[in-house]
Amino acid sequence: MSKEELKDKVSKITALVTSFCNQKLDKEYLEIAEKVIGKLSRKRPSPLLKGIEAVWAAGIIHAIGHVNFLYDKSFEPYITFDELNEYFSTKKSTVGNRALEIRNMFKMDRWSSLEFMTKSRKENNPFYNMVMVNGFFVHLSSIPEEYQKIVREAREKGEDVQFWTE
Repeated sequence: MSKEELKDKVSKITALVTSFCNQKLDKEYLEIAEKVIGKLSRKRPSPLLKGIEAVWAAGIIHAIGHVNFLYDKSFEPYITFDELNEYFSTKKSTVGNRALEIRNMFKMDRWSSLEFMTKSRKENNPFYNMVMVNGFFVHLSSIPEEYQKIVREAREKGEDVQFWTE
């Protein structure tokens, strides 16, 4: 598949995800989904080269939704897995497998994948206010303000830092 064909496929997946997020989710999910699409398109060879666009779109939403408890009624936004598959006309097992592939590829999980979490999930994550110092977790408020700033800036970029003293 040529660069143009990949670009076309990425555009189609992005359009599907954008439409879904605008109708059923929110801007934050869209931003995270676009980040995942970008990462997938930059991998070589791009995994997007194989498979159907609707399955990729649903798989991306499902992977992000897994990290952010999208299918839990106590969280907003909320949808069911059935709604996701009905919207994209996809099968649960196919989307589940695609989402698992994406989660494994980017090491996505519910506790440490800050890059793929919504802001509210980050803020409610018990590890969000923790930082590693000399191999031990300590509360962010227990370190000097200038180091707290470094941690916050890194986490805004989806990164994490740890500190070592002599």
